[in-house]
Amino acid sequence: MLRMLPDASVNCVFADPPYNLQLRGELRRPDDSLVDGVDDDWDRFDDFAAYDAFTRDWLGECRRILRKDGTLWVIGSYHNIFRIGAILQDLGFWILNDVIWRKTNPMPNFRGRRFTNAHETMIWAAKSKESRYKFNYQAMKALNDDLQMRSDWTMPLCTGTERLRNTHGLKLHPTQKPEALLHRVILSSTSPGEIIVDPFLGTGTTAAVAKRLHRHFIGIERHPAYVEAAWGRLQAEARAPASAVIAPPTGREAPRIAFGSFVERGILRPGTQLTDKQRRVAAEVTVEGTLISGAHRGSIHQVGAAVQNAPSCNGWTFWHFERDGALLPLDILRKEDAAPVG
Repeated sequence: MLRMLPDASVNCVFADPPYNLQLRGELRRPDDSLVDGVDDDWDRFDDFAAYDAFTRDWLGECRRILRKDGTLWVIGSYHNIFRIGAILQDLGFWILNDVIWRKTNPMPNFRGRRFTNAHETMIWAAKSKESRYKFNYQAMKALNDDLQMRSDWTMPLCTGTERLRNTHGLKLHPTQKPEALLHRVILSSTSPGEIIVDPFLGTGTTAAVAKRLHRHFIGIERHPAYVEAAWGRLQAEARAPASAVIAPPTGREAPRIAFGSFVERGILRPGTQLTDKQRRVAAEVTVEGTLISGAHRGSIHQVGAAVQNAPSCNGWTFWHFERDGALLPLDILRKEDAAPVG
């Protein structure tokens, strides 16, 4: 399918390739229950030469279809990411960052013979050293509560209603990625209207987030159940209001949680209307986690100060959103996020 795409025709690639694990059917414990975590049985490697040849083929096609200033993201675990990184460099890609996705709720190591594998690594690479690649620095800073975005991202595994399940209630896809992860990837390195390719689409996370953020997408997936699930997600997914997408980026004692994280995770959708407690002024939430209110654009604190003509503002307490007919301060989201579960 990649070979059918024209040269230099896409802006970005996000790939979550096979981990190079030789799994003979479903992994089961001695009591015949399914393994749902990291076990030594996960380390049965397939043939390195065959995996490397496969990796070189699909990465070579991705480089061919990328525009000269395009970038590629590839995610993996310790099983495969180092081999992929070496092949990327051999093919002429220029590595920009390795980004660590630190999982807040990782699967345990059942036998207790290793550290819990609590992260995955993403490599972000330009097509070549000469590429004038896109990096939406201000959008990332806004998403991170006006702090420079770091290369270690902390967010949970895909859980709850976001996790797709089959008719038996089991996880439909073993490595479904959280939408928050793709939100940050897509927002950081593409612009509205650009084209993203995912050659291992799975259940459609890349496509769903791309649609929400007004990016075009091409997804490739061979598993019929995953394709069906991806179509379902796309039909249910709504685009963010255009005004919330095209906007340029621009009480500290509470737990330090970036306002943008609630947008990434879908707790506050782009386009949500915020008001002050008396509903005298209003603002709209953008995909970057910034606000728009008339001519004012910026963080929740900057816009809150601007609409009041004040030198400063605690946006967490000034701005309110509506839930079940009640007007609640944004600060409630931080308190709910910090509350213990279970």
